[in-house]
Amino acid sequence: MKYLLSTIIFFISFISFSQDINFGDGEFEVKTNIDAVYTDDGDTYKISSSGDAGDYGKVYLSYKFTSILDTDGQGEFTGFAWAQQGEDTQQATLQGVWKKQGNVFILYSLDSVTDGNLMMVSGVLDMVNQTLNFKVSPIQ
Repeated sequence: MKYLLSTIIFFISFISFSQDINFGDGEFEVKTNIDAVYTDDGDTYKISSSGDAGDYGKVYLSYKFTSILDTDGQGEFTGFAWAQQGEDTQQATLQGVWKKQGNVFILYSLDSVTDGNLMMVSGVLDMVNQTLNFKVSPIQ
């Protein structure tokens, strides 16, 4: 009985100290068209796209897709975003993972923006239709 009680308390302590990521109220969509795709070595691919990013205005994105662990159909990416709405400009660093799913690539990213927001991002890269679209939400 003492062992069972100790085990339960042990697991409850882990649960009580766990953290949750909460999505913000300001979820928005980013819709871009792929402007260019290229590779220097056949392993690393670079993509640029541009489009609309809700309240952030016009956005320009650049990505570098890799698979450092050489895992078939998945890997990681880094990138940079630049957006302008009127006179206001913002920049963001992009870092996440990708996975091929059928004829598209699914992307998940955690991004840091110069306005102080941290963003949780999920998106779809469609090379056939030349689109890169996301749902974006501030993390609270």
